[in-house]
Parts: sequence; structure tokens; C-alpha cells
Amino acid sequence: MSAADQPAQPAGAPAAEPSPAASRAMMHRLDRLEHENRKLRRQGTTMLVVTAILLGVGVALVVTAARHGMPGFVPDVVEAKEFLLRDSEGRVRGAWGSDQDGAIRLVLQGDQSNTSIKLNLLADGSSGLTFTDSAGTPRLVVALLPDNTVNLVLGDQRGVARTVLGLNPNGGSTLVFADQGGTTRTGIGVDNRGRSMLSVGQESGVVEEERADTATKK
Repeated sequence: MSAADQPAQPAGAPAAEPSPAASRAMMHRLDRLEHENRKLRRQGTTMLVVTAILLGVGVALVVTAARHGMPGFVPDVVEAKEFLLRDSEGRVRGAWGSDQDGAIRLVLQGDQSNTSIKLNLLADGSSGLTFTDSAGTPRLVVALLPDNTVNLVLGDQRGVARTVLGLNPNGGSTLVFADQGGTTRTGIGVDNRGRSMLSVGQESGVVEEERADTATKK
């Protein structure tokens, strides 16, 4: 009897059980799918581990390069208008930069006070090194003027210049002492011809010249 001659299965009757060959084929396909799933899970886990390792190595390289510098991570030229130095608490402790007038300044600031060291190079070529006390008052100034005059100025707690040691470009050297009001009282020196000079009380021409140099520096 052909398949067409077989009687139709009544509605609601239980489905016929699959043959043993069909069951084996289905189990084989299920095994293959399970094997492929396990393989994909292993590959995914491996990729995650490799990616994490690569990210960790990259971060370590960047941190190391930032702290110690490494070939390929350190630029040959760093450009900026100003650099700030901060301590562990974020306070500005130093600054290096230029202003609109063309002056270049390097400032080192104290921790809990206004004590500082300032190194200046002005646009006209004047250079100076200033030491200030805890109140921010200049107490010691070393200056080199464009005309090659060299001055060493000592100031009191009010910032008044009390002692000035100068070397003029013509070869003369002077030492000037002032009172608390800044008025010169005594001056000694040697001119460019080797002659000794002394002024006590009234201000001599030599002392006036030294004071003019100091005023120019300021």
C-alpha cells in the first residue's frame, strides 16, 4: 500500500514517535550546537582577558611616561606662556612665565608665608634677583642694568634701601649707607682712576650718582 492509500490520522490523535535514526540525528545536532556554544564562550573570555591586559599595559606605560619619561612619550619642545608649580595641597608654590611687557619672571613662593625668590629679566635687558621676607618686603636685590652697572641693595623691614654696593661701567665702585628715611648719609668708593672717595653727612656727587643708578634699577 502506498503512502497515498494509507488512511489519514484522526484529528487529536497523538503524534507518531520519531524513528531511532531521526532521534540520533537530532541528538547529534544538539551536541554540535552545545560544542559550538562552549567554543564561543571560551573565545569570548579569552578576548576579554587579552583586552584587559592590553588596557592595563597601556595605562601603565602612560603613567610611567608621565612620571619618568620614556622614549616616544617625551616631546622635544613644550610651549606655554606660563608654568605653575603646585604642592601636594594644590597651592601655587612657583611660577615661570612672561608678561605683556616682554619681561620674564621666575618666582618661588614659600609654604606658609610670602617669602619668595624672584628672578626677573626685563625687556630692556635689565636682570635682577630679589629675596623677600615673610611679609613680602624686598630685603635683598642683586641687579645688572643695561649699562653694565651692578648693584647689591640691602633693604630694611619697610623696604627702604639702607645699603647699596655698586660697580659702575667706568670702573668705579661705591658703597652707600642711608638712614631709616632712605637719605644717604655716608658713602665711600674708588673712582675709575683709582682715587679714594669719602662722603659723610652731606651727599656728594658720587653718592648722588649711585642713588640715581639705584632709582633706575627700581
